[in-house]
Amino acid sequence: MKKRIVLALTCLCLVTGSLFAQDDTAEETPKGFERSRLFVGGNFGLSFGNFTFINISPQLGYRFNDMFAAGIGINGQFSQRKYRFNGTLVEKDRYGVAGMNLFGRFYPIKQGFIQLQPEMNYIWGSNIEYTSQQQVKRSINGKILPSLLAGAGAYLPAGRAGGLIIMAQYDLLNKQGAWPNPGTPYGNNIFMTVGFNAGF
Repeated sequence: MKKRIVLALTCLCLVTGSLFAQDDTAEETPKGFERSRLFVGGNFGLSFGNFTFINISPQLGYRFNDMFAAGIGINGQFSQRKYRFNGTLVEKDRYGVAGMNLFGRFYPIKQGFIQLQPEMNYIWGSNIEYTSQQQVKRSINGKILPSLLAGAGAYLPAGRAGGLIIMAQYDLLNKQGAWPNPGTPYGNNIFMTVGFNAGF
């Protein structure tokens, strides 16, 4: 009798295991490239007035699975600050950044991630002083400088295939500049960015 019970339980376990195995293979993620896993995003910003700031930094990424994503992007930033005394323009600084980046994201939870982003940026700029008689212009020595941004962020879904990205980042290489040599564009402080992701 005991042998029959053990045999019946063994058969039941084998049948159940094979059913679960069939279900698992039916639900496996398809292998290879899937267009639906592509996403576009980045940071964009505009500000005008005595301080002008333009940031156009798009990115293209691919979500390999629920935990990992990676991609590539370009950086484009321009800033200009005007200094006035009694309403008269006395000085103007201009600063530009153009470069490329790679990024990798790890999602330990569904809507939170850790990101690492190496960059190479060309940085240039100038300073103009206005006197009563002339303009004195000095230029920054344009240089290509590396940055390594490390940070953490949150993904806030907005719509069916998109969402907002809020991130705190820090440049681990934060090279400081001294006139006329530029430093990396992020300084030596933690900075916040707000961007977006949109799927295809």
